[in-house]
Amino acid sequence: MYTVFLAGGTASGKSTVARELERLGAWRIDLDELSRAVLAPGEPCVTEVCAAFGDDLVDPETGVLDRALLARRAFADESSAELLEEIELPHIRAMLARMLTSGICGQHEPACCVVEVPLLDRVESMVDLADEVVVVACPLEVRRERARGRGMDVGDFDRRVARQPSDEYLRSHATTVIDNTGDERDLVARVRAWWDAHGWA
Repeated sequence: MYTVFLAGGTASGKSTVARELERLGAWRIDLDELSRAVLAPGEPCVTEVCAAFGDDLVDPETGVLDRALLARRAFADESSAELLEEIELPHIRAMLARMLTSGICGQHEPACCVVEVPLLDRVESMVDLADEVVVVACPLEVRRERARGRGMDVGDFDRRVARQPSDEYLRSHATTVIDNTGDERDLVARVRAWWDAHGWA
């Protein structure tokens, strides 16, 4: 199965690309969802997180992690946030690797798996799991206007962008760049052309 890491900044069109690839037949994985899954009750990552940030994070009866309390402690300063990343990333990588190799798709394995990557610079240690890194690119001002058009506060948009890897970083780490300066129809056409070029049509 061909594995694609899909990256792009806020309002770049990454989700649209992911949905279209799924519609074409790709299996879709969201790394944000895996980051939540490794903190589910009974997961070994939870034990490590509690050792670092406090045993009181977990309800002793249900094993459920208090994510809000963890966030307050982990994001209180940069070193704590980095520590949480150091704990979580190996578990996220291991879970992703298991999913990619365990045949969880049943009898019919898709030709392609697309992994949505929120922050490519945070998962450089996982890039070797991908056959291709696809970046959806769009100028910052266009992305800002699109975000505003769908109701996002401009200040919130700028704060999010400040925490994300730069366009230059994304382009320099991409195998393929899909331009999204046009409308959605144009973007979908580019995605289909990329798909067809791999012979999966």
